[in-house]
Amino acid sequence: MPLFGLIGYPLSHSFSKRYFSEKFERLGLKDHRYDLFELPDIRFFPDLWQKHPDLKGLNVTIPHKQAVIPYLDALDETAREVGAVNTIKKMPDGRLIGYNTDVRGFEQALLRWLPLNYFHKQGFEALVLGTGGASKAVSYVLQQLQIPFWRVSREAAKTGLTYTDLSQKGWGNARLIINTTPLGMSPHTDSTPPLPYHLLDTSFYLYDLVYNPPLSRFLEEGIVRGAKIQNGLEMLYLQAEAAWDIWST
Repeated sequence: MPLFGLIGYPLSHSFSKRYFSEKFERLGLKDHRYDLFELPDIRFFPDLWQKHPDLKGLNVTIPHKQAVIPYLDALDETAREVGAVNTIKKMPDGRLIGYNTDVRGFEQALLRWLPLNYFHKQGFEALVLGTGGASKAVSYVLQQLQIPFWRVSREAAKTGLTYTDLSQKGWGNARLIINTTPLGMSPHTDSTPPLPYHLLDTSFYLYDLVYNPPLSRFLEEGIVRGAKIQNGLEMLYLQAEAAWDIWST
């Protein structure tokens, strides 16, 4: 029985099992199964493959998108350039190959929503909240689309800003704010990145990779001030389809 699944910790928020289970049913793949494998520590990763010899592929989520790389035999070009993995395929010879379908999912979802030509014309910038594996995929896409951006984290970095910087100096020329952190994700729905939300207006675009709940506090702060908003559900579906393309070929 071909087995697929998701590793991360925690996984109570995930829609992936339902998504793939419904997909397998639609495709008539009654012998296929998708499970959630909570791994509090990436050191348990090799044991997972030994316990489940039918495992053919995995999705990877927080906090293992970078930590899993040393356990893989190779990376495809995009995953290597991004420095993060969210999809793994077990090859017929047993090798584990890492891919990054977050790039495809985020880019397609962003281009369907953001008026890219307008952004270029206005010279607007983006802010990427967080420094984890998802932020690396988002940053890669922004580079490809020639949207200047700053990474934002709690601690100062040479190529980034801190939340304190934004609170003190405002948004600058940034109009696209992308949350790649788990803040606001179920079950901790009351949390949100510490930002100067009172300075938002109708010229802003807020994108949250969180999709559960559909409307995070981060997005709510934008709505009440007239900003355009988008959650991460479409990206989830698009990256999942890209993962299936990899597993099924």
